[in-house]
Amino acid sequence: MLADLAILLIPGILIVEGLAVGGVGSWVTLVWVLVLGMVATLPIGAVLGSVFTGVRSQGLIQLPVMGLIAVSGIFYPVTAMPEWLQWIAQASPIYWLGLGMRSALLPDGAAGIEIAGSWRHWETAGVLGAWAVLGLLLAPVVLRRMARRESGSSVAERRERALRRVG
Repeated sequence: MLADLAILLIPGILIVEGLAVGGVGSWVTLVWVLVLGMVATLPIGAVLGSVFTGVRSQGLIQLPVMGLIAVSGIFYPVTAMPEWLQWIAQASPIYWLGLGMRSALLPDGAAGIEIAGSWRHWETAGVLGAWAVLGLLLAPVVLRRMARRESGSSVAERRERALRRVG
């Protein structure tokens, strides 16, 4: 994740005018949003990956996820969307992760185009924290059930097939 962040952030600082990465507060916000965002989204990915095991079914998962990304305010201001779509966007952790990142990287004046005209740090921490708790409670249960369905021989067979493809 740190390598990905560096690959995106370093050219971004050099190319995009107006990024506000300079103050200590920006870096602190960037770190807490990244850490909380990871804890909020990784368990969801583990659950979805264990429930939908086939390549085709995982492709179907990408469609709704890409839809959520499209309405999350990452590419287009969420305030320009219909209110019902704003509510859908705010129900996902993707919106809040994007909002937190925008608050860390953009100048304070950019908050004017956000919902409520502010960065809403407390709400961001609360919603990402709720998703993290939900994921950390749900993921072990789902993964335990999945592991019970797997036999050692099926895991070994899948491993052998994967190794044959690589070698």
